[in-house]
Amino acid sequence: MADEDLYLSIGDQVVTGWTSIRVTRGIERLPSDFDIGLTERYPGEVDKLVIEPGMACEVRLGDDLVITGWVDHFVPGFSADDHTIRVTGRSRCADLVDCAAEWPGGQISNATVLGVAQKLASVYKGISVSTDVSNLVVLPQTNTMLGESAFEVIDRMARYSAVLAYDLPDGSLFLTRVGSKTAASGFAEGKNVQSAYIDYSAHQRYSEVRAFIQSFDALLDIGDSGNLIYIATDLNVTRHRALYIISEGGGLGLDIVKQRADWELARRAGRSRIVQLVADSWRDASGALWAPNTLAPVSLPKLKLESEGLLISEVTFQRTEESGTTARLTLMAPEAFLPKPINLTPLWGDVAQVVR
Repeated sequence: MADEDLYLSIGDQVVTGWTSIRVTRGIERLPSDFDIGLTERYPGEVDKLVIEPGMACEVRLGDDLVITGWVDHFVPGFSADDHTIRVTGRSRCADLVDCAAEWPGGQISNATVLGVAQKLASVYKGISVSTDVSNLVVLPQTNTMLGESAFEVIDRMARYSAVLAYDLPDGSLFLTRVGSKTAASGFAEGKNVQSAYIDYSAHQRYSEVRAFIQSFDALLDIGDSGNLIYIATDLNVTRHRALYIISEGGGLGLDIVKQRADWELARRAGRSRIVQLVADSWRDASGALWAPNTLAPVSLPKLKLESEGLLISEVTFQRTEESGTTARLTLMAPEAFLPKPINLTPLWGDVAQVVR
């Protein structure tokens, strides 16, 4: 198989020669998905294809599997000049996003987020769940609510456990933390970057974040308010800009309040510089496909970014007749992807010391 061809496998059919290709994966995008098209001037082999919505499929770029899932749409068409088909689909994890959280009794006790995810995923076909995190916290009780999707429950537990949840090429769900693996090469102006822009932003950054455990002032006679728990400051914001947050928990969960304030500053700083670029290849110098949750050096001097290791948050492998074969990537600082700390069992304290 040629490195830059897309192969769609459905049953015993393997179809290539697609003229329009888009395959997207990301650490904040579930499920991975594809949208591909084929055009021919005269009806031929395309008419023999047997593709129906709901069929199982695999998508490969060269020899590399990128999506294992299901066909969502099959759209054949014709005009006076040509005959076209368009196929879209998503990873197996689409069922976790689309469908209800089902578990007998609606309650899962004394399980980690891995255990919760495995139980909820077991209802749906072919979705396994794995993790590379060894110190997952045990969740005393996980409740599902009517109307929630399976992934809404998993995502809530993942945030509490400080893990990211996204799918792998084999269609499984993966629970992990911000990656430390570095690609064999990166992106450099004048070498493999066709176009780029950077969104430098200040409008969501604050000089200080004050974390409270409730939404009204209490115990004013002790000074500084009894419900103000922690103040985090960002010295890189030069004018006074304050953000007040009400943490999900207090009392015995005061550590979560502090973590939440620090998280607000770190995440906002990480997302104050978003790099979008188009590379001239789907692969790094070693021949590996660009992969989400991988660090890569980025050098864009014209955009005031010298060589720096950033995290690939999303990658789209694409091909069009106009632009050829390219990869569109989004990169940010790793701290932009720290999961939001939450407390699932709020306990209220009487008086709390303000920490600066």
